[in-house]
Amino acid sequence: MPETGPGEQGGTASGALTALLTPVGARLLERAAQEGAGADALRAATRLRAFAEEHADELGGHSPADVAAAALTQARLRARAREKFGGRADRMFFTRDGLEQATRAEAARHRAARFASALGPGAQVADLCCGIGADAAALAEAGMRVDAVDADPSTAAVAAANFAALGVGGRARARVGTVGPDWAPGPDTDAVFCDPARRGGRGRVFDPDAYSPAWDTVCALAASAPAACVKAAPGLPYERIPQGVSAEWVSVGGDVKEAALWFGGLADGAARRATLLRGGRADTLSGGVQEAQAPTGRVGRYLYEPDGAVVRAHLVAEAAALVGGGLLDPRIAYIASDERVETPFCRAYEVHEAMPFSLKRLRAAVRARGAGTVTIKKRGSAVDVERLRRDLRPSGPGSVVVVLTRIGDKPFCLLCSEVSAAP
Repeated sequence: MPETGPGEQGGTASGALTALLTPVGARLLERAAQEGAGADALRAATRLRAFAEEHADELGGHSPADVAAAALTQARLRARAREKFGGRADRMFFTRDGLEQATRAEAARHRAARFASALGPGAQVADLCCGIGADAAALAEAGMRVDAVDADPSTAAVAAANFAALGVGGRARARVGTVGPDWAPGPDTDAVFCDPARRGGRGRVFDPDAYSPAWDTVCALAASAPAACVKAAPGLPYERIPQGVSAEWVSVGGDVKEAALWFGGLADGAARRATLLRGGRADTLSGGVQEAQAPTGRVGRYLYEPDGAVVRAHLVAEAAALVGGGLLDPRIAYIASDERVETPFCRAYEVHEAMPFSLKRLRAAVRARGAGTVTIKKRGSAVDVERLRRDLRPSGPGSVVVVLTRIGDKPFCLLCSEVSAAP
């Protein structure tokens, strides 16, 4: 059974979606969730189609086969979406591309809270590339009034269905529209949010000029609004960040998920910011326009590994200051310190042994520790991790963290134990 229904590109076609919003459509979705958990896709599709055909007169004239296929697609997409949306995913509707690009619930809530704090309740926000509506729904839940626009009619229909499913249909509306260089904010628009499409026919798009709308267009639109936020991939090149904006890199559960640029009334004066969302809390580290330089130092008792958002935001020097340490190498984001400091911005490891890299010496050191479980981390090293894991031939009841790096021109390895993950 394919993941796409007739007439759609990775999600629910508008006609099939309309049928799924009926009472019999809701029952079909419940059955699809149960059927989708099984391994026999063909049998599941056959049973769903039979149910749809039995209730064909309640589907508003839509093809039972198309509606059954769309229901099974939604069941599969909802199961995948739970990683981003938790239990809310079981009420939402998705397209495949829309789910891939959709903001995780934690990040969307964090951003919406910043809108609400800066603009106040009832502010009018234009979401110019709303996708399936995840960000627009979070803004509406935070008290904003949202005009959500998407160029694809099927995607806009999915967004509207999500607003209704999440109970924000009174504050958020979705419509079809094209955003281009001639777009201008209306007199009632207090702020703009834009998450340009970063997926094409061949998958993910990394060149900002290939975004839709293109990056320069998006930034010009944001600059024309009283306040704005633009979401981008976390690997956005620094030279593509306009002057005068607040740039924020966001990690969720330790993984860097996005960059957000804040314009006008939403900029807060911090040129660079790393925000870590984990376990219901948000921790932020910020820096100025001029990037600080961290001192360098020798191997210490502890090694700190900054969160990826800290590295992306070029805030490693600020993280080093928090733990009283310095970089082992000025080009690599590993911080050495003799102090044990609890910080959410770094993982901490106790260093037991450090040596220039040698497979023979490293294998002997791992064996001497009786380590059968070896976690290998690397920055600035060309070593093939999987091959090294095989060559080490670890055995024993213990565990060890092997950190591969470079100090100057020499490859180094450190044998460590993790003393704390970032809380």
